Formats: sequence, C-alpha cells, structure tokens
Amino acid sequence: MPVLSLLRQGSPLANAQCQRDVLERDGQAGIPSFQATLAGHGVVSLTSRYLTSLQVNVGKLCNQTCGHCHVDAGPDRRELMTKENFLHCLRLLSESTIQTVDITGGAPEMNPLFEWFVTEVRRLGRHVIDRCNLTILTAPGFTHLPQFLATHQVEVIASLPCYLEANCDAQRGDGVFQKSIEALKLLNGLGYARENSGLKLSLVYNPVGPSLPPNQQQLEQAYRDQLRQRFGIEFNHLYTITNMPISRFLADLLQTGRYAAYMALLVNSFNRDSIENLMCRSTISIDWQGNLYDCDFNQMLDLPLIDKLPRHISSVQITDLENREITVGRHCYGCTAGAGSSCTGSLVRD
Repeated sequence: MPVLSLLRQGSPLANAQCQRDVLERDGQAGIPSFQATLAGHGVVSLTSRYLTSLQVNVGKLCNQTCGHCHVDAGPDRRELMTKENFLHCLRLLSESTIQTVDITGGAPEMNPLFEWFVTEVRRLGRHVIDRCNLTILTAPGFTHLPQFLATHQVEVIASLPCYLEANCDAQRGDGVFQKSIEALKLLNGLGYARENSGLKLSLVYNPVGPSLPPNQQQLEQAYRDQLRQRFGIEFNHLYTITNMPISRFLADLLQTGRYAAYMALLVNSFNRDSIENLMCRSTISIDWQGNLYDCDFNQMLDLPLIDKLPRHISSVQITDLENREITVGRHCYGCTAGAGSSCTGSLVRD
C-alpha cells in the first residue's frame, strides 16, 4: 500500500511504523543516519544527563486539527491518560528532584483529570507548564481555565504560528487567530506576562511550510511589536520550533512532493553546537498509556528507550533514566538544524 495511504489509516501504530519506514528508506537515498552524522562530529552516542523535566502527554483529544501537528490530535481522538498512570507520574515525581512537569496533548486541558493533576503537582511544589492551543480557553465548558491556571501559577506556552491572521488560520483553521487573541487578552487580564506577577506566558512559532524558523530573537521582537501595537498583548518569550517530518506534516510533504528537499535542508543545516542543549538530554517523555520515551517525537514514532531499560512508568526509578543512551533516528535532524529546535525554542543563540 502507498506510504501516503498508510499515513491516513486510523491506527496510530500503523502510522508510526509507516513513518519509520519512510525515514529508514532515506538511507537508500543517500541521507546518512543521524548516528553516523553524530560520529562524524566526534559524538559516539547521545546520552542523557541530570533530568530536570517530566513531559507528560495526557492524551490526543483536541478541539483543533492543525496541519503541522506531529501528534495527529483532533476532536475525534479518544486516547486519554487514566488516573492510574497519572498516579505513577506523581510517584516518580515525588521520588526525584525533577522540578518541572511539562503537560502536553492534544489539548491537555481536555483530559478530565487535567485540573486534578495540576493541583497535585503543585502540591508537591513543582513547576507546571501547560502547552496550550489558546482556543480551548474560550471554548464552552473551559472558560474557567484561565483563572485556574493563574491561581495555580501555571506557566502557559501557547501556539501562535503567526501574528498575521491569514497565515495563522491557514495552519490551524478558520477563526483560530481571533479566538487566540481573545484568549491572550484574558491571560494578560489575569496578570500573565505582567511585571512582578510571576505568571509566565510564552508563544510558539512553527513555520507554515517546509523551511527552517527565522532568527528567534528578531522574530520575537516582530511579534512583540505587532501584538502590542495592534492588540495591546504582552508575552514573555517567543520560541521558534522546527516542523518535524512526522505525522500530518510528513503526509503533507509526501503529498506535495517536498519531502526529499525538506530532509536535505535539515541534513545540510546540521549544527554541531545544538547537541549540548537538546531537550532529550534533560527530559523524559511519557505517553498517555504511561510508556516512556526519550522525547515527544520518539513517542509519536513509537521508538522506545534502549533495550534493558524499563519501558513503562509503573516500573521505573529515576536512576534508570539518567545517563542513558538516547534512541535516535533521521527525524533528529529536525532538532539539530540551523539554530536547533526544542520545546523551549532555539538551542543556539547568536
């Protein structure tokens, strides 16, 4: 069956296997393995260090269907983390010195246990990040969330792929930009991004097409000028994140015949300086079923931790996860291209 047809199948495992097959096929097209490129730059293997962040994907249910989404989330998805696996996350957290819990989805707020989990994590004295799509904050049944997030001092990192309405809606759906602006104003009204409030609000930029993000610092200033002048909106930081050749974006690249060119761009833009701060070196990723991965992207490709390590949060200790060898693949070129890319934006500063 053609790769594009397989990517459109309903089974996430079928999709993950298909995507891995596409990436492995690159070896026949002359694209070196990521491990070979690391070795060519004097890195025998990529290893983790002291863990600072627990990234928890609480489900794939979302109120949006974004064209660049590597999670393949949407309103028709029903995968949601259960209380049992949330409790395993809390156990691991309580037994470690990890200070940050980074909650993702889907729209993580649509998991019915989201607010309970945030409350429990804050009770442990840990910092919480909510990866928010903004529009959920204005959706029926969720309009109380901005106040909840502010009350629990949750850091909000929100997707806003462009400060121009047409570009934003092209990637995320009609009407998303205006709803996002409304949500940002609500957050500002509660003190987010205001001086001395302690409430952090950052934005995320993804390129609309198959290109690398522009200079993060310069783009942040452009966002700040545009949003402040046009809407009176403030934010703390802008993070530029490279689109990964995974899931919907991969399907789009294949359908439009741009996959080979995009992979070549990533490979040719490899930056040795990005390796030091790759997010996989200080983060462990947990999926909605409690399975462990080196990063969110490995999770979507169903690439588990290396052999001999526990694969599920119910049986892992924090010492198992530190100084481990990281599973890599050709998709890793997305995090090491240009200025580098991670959940906190560019890895190499000018």
